[in-house]
Amino acid sequence: MTNYYGEHAKQYVSVDCIVFGFEENKLRLLLGKRNMDPGRGELSLYGGFVGEKESLSDAAARVLKDLTGLSKLYMRQVGAFGNIDRDPGERVISIVYCALINVKDYDDQLRIQHGLEWVNLNEMPKLYSDHNIMVDKAITMLRRRVNTEPLSFNLLPDLFTLTQLQHVYEAILGEAIDKRNFRKRIKQIDFIEKTNQIDKITSKRGAALYRFNKRAYEDDPNFKL
Repeated sequence: MTNYYGEHAKQYVSVDCIVFGFEENKLRLLLGKRNMDPGRGELSLYGGFVGEKESLSDAAARVLKDLTGLSKLYMRQVGAFGNIDRDPGERVISIVYCALINVKDYDDQLRIQHGLEWVNLNEMPKLYSDHNIMVDKAITMLRRRVNTEPLSFNLLPDLFTLTQLQHVYEAILGEAIDKRNFRKRIKQIDFIEKTNQIDKITSKRGAALYRFNKRAYEDDPNFKL
């Protein structure tokens, strides 16, 4: 370390991670109780301070790996939160990241270990400090991107029905979608492929299973729904 900028006050920099999952046709948020002061026992997002030799994205990836046991998740920066009084302990500037996971991929033992719980987004309680505002900004970002990026597939298993896909969109957008128009648009997208497999668990009549062909999308990353 050098002595440059010694005349300036030092600040703490943290990352807070918003983890969304999808289950029972609802968008869910992973929350836990703070185990440190200030705010001990209050519901909050999961985060941590940025290490001296970490980039912001590396710190967020580390926190998410610790939290979920998963790597290479869909992760996007939501924004920076730096109100002077946002943390009563010290001056902490938080960089917020949003991640999407398939709940079934998440090891539930890790959830128990960290004392976390899934909460339906439309039933979100009061959270520590400005964490409610963080979540609001994250869902606004998802709603802005969901029709131009294939982000919804991160919330689904590898094989899914069109009904499941529609429910994901409805959960993110917070509104119902016309089934006929939705399916018409989906079937025009080349990298959403119909397979020969049938879902007989969630559909009594047996619904066709589809998959997202990531390689085909990367060859021509043009997505508009």
